[in-house]
Amino acid sequence: MPLTPEVLSAQGEVVAWLGSLDVSFAPDEELWFTIDGVEDPRQIGSDRSGGSFVLLPSRHVLYASSEGRAGIIAGTFEAFVQLVVARPYWLDILKFSAGGDLAEMRRAAEALEATLEDEDDVNEAREEIRRGLDLPEADDPVGALYEAVAASDAIVRATDGSPFTTLFNRFSIDNNPVLRNAAA
Repeated sequence: MPLTPEVLSAQGEVVAWLGSLDVSFAPDEELWFTIDGVEDPRQIGSDRSGGSFVLLPSRHVLYASSEGRAGIIAGTFEAFVQLVVARPYWLDILKFSAGGDLAEMRRAAEALEATLEDEDDVNEAREEIRRGLDLPEADDPVGALYEAVAASDAIVRATDGSPFTTLFNRFSIDNNPVLRNAAA
């Protein structure tokens, strides 16, 4: 049976572990943005920074940040959960993507993994989530994230009608001394 928000919500302990990876499955009551061509977007969760996760009719998962960036981040709900488990700092990978360069994203993922302050907690959460959901490890979570964002054609708009920008940001890990040193 494929992983869906409904299947996940029945797994309270797994939902709690995902919360430790900054994903909440308690959606806000009303979205603060619209998505062109989508009548009733289905918000499935949020993160601590105010961003929202939306399951689109196509079954893709879209992320809209509170800073006006948005895009599809996973091709399915299961791929979304795999991404969060494998790379809980996925949003930082996009921040340090040098405008959407896959090689830079891979460098960022490596550096971010090396700088995890709570590595034992994250690894325990990863293990518990995979076991609780019988979830296979993602083959290439960074590559899948890149492909999803690069192919994203969703147009997300703020309440004033202005479009959100891409999730790819212009920075590379070379702009951050901690990450630059971790990659060395």
